[in-house]
Amino acid sequence: MQLFLEYFPLVIFFIVNSIAGIYWATGSLIIAAFLQIIYFMVMKKKIPAKQWIIFGLIVVFGGLTIYLQNDAFLKWKVTIINAFFAGALLVSNTLFNKNIIKEFLGESLTLPENIWSRLNAAWALFFLFCAGLNYYVAFNYDLDTWVNFKVFGLTGLMFIFSITSILLLYKYLPLEEDENESNTIIDEKNNTSN
Repeated sequence: MQLFLEYFPLVIFFIVNSIAGIYWATGSLIIAAFLQIIYFMVMKKKIPAKQWIIFGLIVVFGGLTIYLQNDAFLKWKVTIINAFFAGALLVSNTLFNKNIIKEFLGESLTLPENIWSRLNAAWALFFLFCAGLNYYVAFNYDLDTWVNFKVFGLTGLMFIFSITSILLLYKYLPLEEDENESNTIIDEKNNTSN
């Protein structure tokens, strides 16, 4: 459900763009992002800061896109969001000694501090890469190519980078099967000795 909620505005944007064009798609993106906020309120869940930031940028840049009939504002939004996330990861870690990645994943993962730092830096660099790549595609290719890149390219890159991160951290993940097997062996030894 969380994955659907996160990508709901993007799917709506893509569908409406293919039917009615970029300005209607931008309006639908704003409405879909607003519905995300409403969902959190109805479910009485705390609205994550990330959600507020994305919503604010969608409203500002989407509004400018529609009002000025210039899709460049919408293209900049994606670059700015990715650059913002990269900056937040780097600044919070460097200036405030606060590792955001560790805060998000720390309950489910136990990693050495140097690995947390590397993971934080890797995600910051990934977001910077996405910001630069979006800028390049947005302003060097036609609108339809950019929309496809935004919907499928960036989403695919995020998926690939997430899977790669998990694979690289695999040796640090708890192995429940090994623990269960160890407990079974210990239980068997205890039962045979009795």
